[in-house]
Amino acid sequence: MNQHNAVKTAYNTPFIPQRADPYILHDGGKYYFTASVPAYDRIILRCADTLEGLRTAPETEIWHCHHEGVMSRHIWAPELHHIDGRWYVYFAAGEMEDCWKIRPWVLACEGDDPMTGVWTEAGQLARQEEFSFTDFSLDMTTFEVRGRRYCIWAEKVSVGKKISNLYIAEMASPLELATPQMLLTSPTYAWERHNFWVNEGAAFMHRDGRVYIAYSASDTGPAYCMGLLWANEDDDLMDFSVWHKVNCPVMKTDAEKGIYGPGHNSFFTGDDGEIYMAYHARPYDEIIGDPLYDPNRHCYIMKLEWKDGMPVFDYANQLFQD
Repeated sequence: MNQHNAVKTAYNTPFIPQRADPYILHDGGKYYFTASVPAYDRIILRCADTLEGLRTAPETEIWHCHHEGVMSRHIWAPELHHIDGRWYVYFAAGEMEDCWKIRPWVLACEGDDPMTGVWTEAGQLARQEEFSFTDFSLDMTTFEVRGRRYCIWAEKVSVGKKISNLYIAEMASPLELATPQMLLTSPTYAWERHNFWVNEGAAFMHRDGRVYIAYSASDTGPAYCMGLLWANEDDDLMDFSVWHKVNCPVMKTDAEKGIYGPGHNSFFTGDDGEIYMAYHARPYDEIIGDPLYDPNRHCYIMKLEWKDGMPVFDYANQLFQD
């Protein structure tokens, strides 16, 4: 099977096609959507009164990449956040002269409506000098637990074929880190090490006294999958020892259902108070060329179930099935 004859199943009808790294925010009675576009050259937003409305909502381009220098290539994984009354977008970008010099950047909105307000470049997060972003860093997310705001991102270490770890730090403001980074997780299992050793794409969820971080692992082909970390909300989240790591992927390729390489998700709460997840996957396994430039990573939506305090990721709960 290849990208020209993908098998249609009841489960692989996209919520939104050709939108990778999907991020959905439910805020102020509205649903917002952003994602990586196949050209990796701009940041888009959609807004609708209902979740289903996002499927056909028009896209607004709020920012376009530079022609050269920083923020000119590989515009990846934007996330929209509403913090202390102001809108921000966290995203990753490379440089025309060095497309793999990926770093995290922030946009800030001058206005109350992210769809119509003027977006300005706020730069990178301020960090202590000895902990500056000196290597491939991306997939930044932010969240608040018990009045403390945190930031998680992926960053490569070592030499040669480098390892992508996830790091966490406490934030002083939406644009500044308050603490040095702490290692949160490294790709220690075989399923996190297919072709590349990768932990990336952290997504935050908070429910019934627990904090959950889903993340993506391995290369971006059919081996791409999702892992899960959790901690108690009363724990010191900057203490590595309080985090528990599930030893097997919580989502992976299911050929029977036509879902390949699921990953890079986001969590959001629906109008019914239940937790949902947006994620991307492909409807086929054999990819022509570099998987990174295959455009058919589609957005899908799943409703979570729960068992013994843990989320259950079941393709049977996929929304908008045929």
